[in-house]
Amino acid sequence: MADLFTLQNLFDLGVLIFLQAVLGFDNLLYISLESKKVEASQQSFVRKTGIGLAIVLRLVLLVVLLKLFGVFQKPFFEVHWTGVLEGGFTVESVIVLVGGAFIMWTAFKEITHMLSVDDLEGGGGGERRSVRTAVLWIVIMNLVFSFDSILSAIAITRVVPVLAVAVISSGLLMMLLADHVAEFLKKNRMYEVLGLFILLIVGVMLLSEGGHQSHLHFFGHPVEPMAKTTFYFSIFILVVVDVAQGRYQKKLALLRQGEQAG
Repeated sequence: MADLFTLQNLFDLGVLIFLQAVLGFDNLLYISLESKKVEASQQSFVRKTGIGLAIVLRLVLLVVLLKLFGVFQKPFFEVHWTGVLEGGFTVESVIVLVGGAFIMWTAFKEITHMLSVDDLEGGGGGERRSVRTAVLWIVIMNLVFSFDSILSAIAITRVVPVLAVAVISSGLLMMLLADHVAEFLKKNRMYEVLGLFILLIVGVMLLSEGGHQSHLHFFGHPVEPMAKTTFYFSIFILVVVDVAQGRYQKKLALLRQGEQAG
């Protein structure tokens, strides 16, 4: 027990909690988006239940990945279309690729829906889902988001209690912030578009990572992963553009009011 509370383990725990918290931001966006599809009175329940179940399954996933770490890294299917498409798919790369494609499809679908006439007239009601279905999707996508982060955590340390505490802490933090993020987006619907485009970039990042893990080559060119610095810089630029656009629209609105009053 004394060996557990070493300086190295405490340092690793701090790094892992920070890593899980940063990587969990896009997860919160998806959870907020998915919970909107159920009745308003059930949305908070859906978010907390989905995250709670995901914490338990994350711990199960952690144990499985520790036991079968090597299996997830070995190609089980290869493509050799010389000069056109080449690569070898692992379990990890397939999960990341499918998850990235699904997130991109979800974000694109929601953006299209927000621009539709029905959405503008109906206040953004959109597709409705049952509580059970919404919770299921939140759990599934939570695992997709956490798959890569858990593998990264295992690369930092193999001490199970440290990994478990980091997973539980990040899950509880998400549960604490989920309602606040959803409420903020509800009161500031202009930022929903920003959130959806962030998810779109997350999907692109996952596709690039999955392609890189599969060593995919298209027409002789390798798929390179999107660097984390590029990802966060892109998010920063999106936020800056959105803030600037919002202020400019307010300025135009004030000018129009002045012209009408004159």
